[in-house]
Amino acid sequence: MVEVFKTNVQEFSEAQKLVVLLRRHFPGTKINFDLDDCDKVLRVEGSNLRIEKVMMLVMEKGFLCTVLD
Repeated sequence: MVEVFKTNVQEFSEAQKLVVLLRRHFPGTKINFDLDDCDKVLRVEGSNLRIEKVMMLVMEKGFLCTVLD
């Protein structure tokens, strides 16, 4: 399963911290940010993915996170 999210993450260091956090909750997933994209895209690929949990974890750190249509 692959899910793509729109975020408002601006800094590479912030993205790195979020990737570490998400990998802790979803081991074995591929997670990356495209901060050059206008939607500051977060892409998560894995079999045990829970969309609501991803969004909650990112939002708890103070960032916007919505599923990109």
